[in-house]
Amino acid sequence: MKIGKKRKLIYRARRWHRYLGLILGIQFLLWTLGGLYFSWTNIDEIRGDNLKNENPNLVFEQDLVSPALFLNHHLTSTDSLLSLKLVAVLKEPFYEMVFNSKGKEKVKLINALNGKMRLPLNKEDAIAIAKEKLKVEANVAKVELITETNSHHEYRERPLPAFAITFKAPASTTVYVSQDYGNVQTFRNRKWRIFDFLWMMHTMDYQERDDFNNWLLRLFSIFGLVTIFSGFTLYYLTSKKWFR
Repeated sequence: MKIGKKRKLIYRARRWHRYLGLILGIQFLLWTLGGLYFSWTNIDEIRGDNLKNENPNLVFEQDLVSPALFLNHHLTSTDSLLSLKLVAVLKEPFYEMVFNSKGKEKVKLINALNGKMRLPLNKEDAIAIAKEKLKVEANVAKVELITETNSHHEYRERPLPAFAITFKAPASTTVYVSQDYGNVQTFRNRKWRIFDFLWMMHTMDYQERDDFNNWLLRLFSIFGLVTIFSGFTLYYLTSKKWFR
């Protein structure tokens, strides 16, 4: 091959490799940082499992009412029952009745001892439930009732309304308590927030975080392959052993 043609090929290969490297460099750095964080952190601490108490055992000193006594009263002919289970709310037994009503999922808590429906949690009850679930002693820093969230909120895709109860050190955690379900839905702390941001950068899904089939990720994966092969091509073109 003539020297002029060879130089032209080398120039084009270097140009493609340089621009592709510039475009992909930041994203590759984020992927690497995310991988390092994921592999060097404890997933239990990210989820807050190290701060969670086990669910209390239910102890009954009297007979429970039969669900048949309240199901017909609380469900209409157009409602459909999705689940019915026994749960503890502030150490009292309740039937958690989840049902579909006019296309929406709803829940009611029925006292398992007297058959009466429990009202949604107030602020004081929510704090008590959060403290009951928290393994360490910590003071409450802030309480907020959340009625709506967006796709970027740390309490996304979970039952609303909910109380966000933020605890000071040593917990340094926000506990989310569902007002209707009467239970702790999730823990959120600084490590989880870092994890969530890096995971969003890792998947390149800036909405739901878990869509690995989005076109942006596919496009960058293809660009990554092109960049690698352009590097191989550049090595081949500049190697005296393989190309003369």
